[in-house]
Amino acid sequence: MAVTLNKRAYEHARKLIERRGFGEYAKWYLGVDDEVPEGRKSRHRFPYGDFEKVHRCGVLSAEVRAAQNEYYDIEVAAAHLHGLLDARRQAHRNRLLVRKGFARTW
Repeated sequence: MAVTLNKRAYEHARKLIERRGFGEYAKWYLGVDDEVPEGRKSRHRFPYGDFEKVHRCGVLSAEVRAAQNEYYDIEVAAAHLHGLLDARRQAHRNRLLVRKGFARTW
């Protein structure tokens, strides 16, 4: 399997850092590697979005990777986000069912 650079994602991240700094960049990661100096992209671990939206697949990936590597605080945080996303998804589905007349409100 060959891995290639996602140029679009790279450019998006680069522009975000140039415009808003590493503080904004860091907000999209659940983990920080304190052995890597500040101001380095590699310091930030476990991404969960694309700098605009939270992505369920990113949260699930962070949850699994954290568990595999025994970063339990990150695993718990990702699992909490996972639960929030699933609850929001279910609430949206329920609203659609009610709107279409397939479910009743209590």
